Amino acid sequence: MPARDVPTARQVRLGTELRKMRDRAGKTARESAGLLGNDQAKISHMESGRIGISEERIRRLATFYSCDDGPLIDALCAIAREQRGQGWWDEYRGVLPPGFLDIAELEHHATYLRSLQALTLPGIFQTEHYARRIFTGGLPQLPGPEVDVRVEHRLRRKVIFQRKSPPQYEAIIHEAALRMRFGGAEITHAQLEYLLEVARWPTVTVRVIPFTNETFIEATQAAMYAGGIVAELDTVQTDSPIGGYILDSEAQLAKYRAFFGAGEKAALDAEKSISLIQQIVRELQD
Repeated sequence: MPARDVPTARQVRLGTELRKMRDRAGKTARESAGLLGNDQAKISHMESGRIGISEERIRRLATFYSCDDGPLIDALCAIAREQRGQGWWDEYRGVLPPGFLDIAELEHHATYLRSLQALTLPGIFQTEHYARRIFTGGLPQLPGPEVDVRVEHRLRRKVIFQRKSPPQYEAIIHEAALRMRFGGAEITHAQLEYLLEVARWPTVTVRVIPFTNETFIEATQAAMYAGGIVAELDTVQTDSPIGGYILDSEAQLAKYRAFFGAGEKAALDAEKSISLIQQIVRELQD
């Protein structure tokens, strides 16, 4: 089986968890290779997500590593059974940067989602015109066809809310993001009206950190926390001017759980948040 040049975030995560399991057991890659009848390089490729691994081998390794965490082992086996091409986002492979596909994949598999945005609204809740303005405003400027495909992909991410059991989603949004007039007052007005509609969806909660907040200094960060089928598979995705990052170490997850906890304390409750959004909408009409 040829090595994957660009493994998905899920494929990388499977390998990462196998490496963590091996490290906790105090086993070397050479010992694991001996168990499976492979060379050490193949273990390295498995643990980096560059080659796949069967469910049977995952269970053999778990036994070798004295891991008796059944739910985690089952979850890793489920990832191993996934095939590239099964998700709608695979239509964009080779068309969009891999990070776009990783976000859609994370949202699809998440049991719950939390996001915190300081300057823009959550991508999954953006309207077509708002998203288009975001993508056309970057530097260097993107060509028109590239903007079109990015907007199309972003709008399709909403499909997770059309499932029979959509995930719970808590969006914490700074008031600054609500008042940014990307594309002008008309586009902003339509976007905030749509956000009010989203806030009425049964599994979505929208909360606002007001300008009057005096405690939550970390509000400039933008992040999404995707809950895994087991807590060990929780994942954080963060944005930066040079691209996004996927974080999954225990220390990083603990940091972002605290980060979101602080954001929740600083935010208004859902009812007051909706009232503030409605107030901003009225101001845009004046």
